[in-house]
Amino acid sequence: MDRFRAIEAFARVVESGSFARAAERLGLSTSAVSRQVSDLEAHLEARLLNRTTRRLSLTEAGQSFYERSVQLLADLEEAELALRAAAITPKGTLKLTCGVSFGERFIAPAIGEFAAQHRHVAFDLDLSDRAVDLVEEGFDMAIRIGSISQQGSLVSRRLGWTQIVCCASPAYLARHGTPRNPGELADRECLSYTLVPVPNEWRFENAQGESYTLYVSPRHRANNGRMLAAMAAADLGVIIEPDFNVSPEVKSGALVRLLKDYSLPRAPIAAVYPSRRHLSAKVRTFVDFLAARFAREQAWHLQ
Repeated sequence: MDRFRAIEAFARVVESGSFARAAERLGLSTSAVSRQVSDLEAHLEARLLNRTTRRLSLTEAGQSFYERSVQLLADLEEAELALRAAAITPKGTLKLTCGVSFGERFIAPAIGEFAAQHRHVAFDLDLSDRAVDLVEEGFDMAIRIGSISQQGSLVSRRLGWTQIVCCASPAYLARHGTPRNPGELADRECLSYTLVPVPNEWRFENAQGESYTLYVSPRHRANNGRMLAAMAAADLGVIIEPDFNVSPEVKSGALVRLLKDYSLPRAPIAAVYPSRRHLSAKVRTFVDFLAARFAREQAWHLQ
């Protein structure tokens, strides 16, 4: 027995005053409605309706149950309306995870602009460079940089890209010389980012499409790109990092971009969320907002 359908049938019989009129409202046969009410009474082990050939009347138990049923059905309808409204109008708390550096510099200003336009959306932010399980940890979405693991029902939408670049400080280069090709980095002190699958493998490609893979033995490591940029600016060695992590130092002269005739991989920047089906308005609207914002400008790129 579908208890909800049976309760709805019972309430409609009471409101209509007959099984036939209730059946018409529900789009069912009279016998089907009668059977649902009988099954409900059997389940409750109580008679809800007194039936005669001329009229129906509620028993004492039926009156009490009807009053509660009406409230139950009204609460359910209200909940359904609220959910439908949430699917159309952005509102509620959006739980978002993002890398520390990109989140502080580029997602925070975006949230400021978005929140001013959508006053009923609040953000619950988790800034972390670790890999986060969106479903297990209850996140609505993530901003991810690099390869996207399409696990289960995860969906991703490209927002932009970042170029990996090689840098060192002017003082470090004055002491050790400016490398002319990737092979010369083998004699330099290199700093590595620990949260990539192979942190000690650096892959370059020249204009002719020829690749060169360098395996470094870093003296210093860090799990945050902005920390590595600061360490390189403090003359500790050579780094490869996304341009958004080093652009302030490169533009100020604290770091110098190296090996411009060689390219390192580009990494996608994407919004990732658990499922495309029944996507809430707050997530859909924020993803659209970010896509439009980053299409206009990606200020971290270096020339």
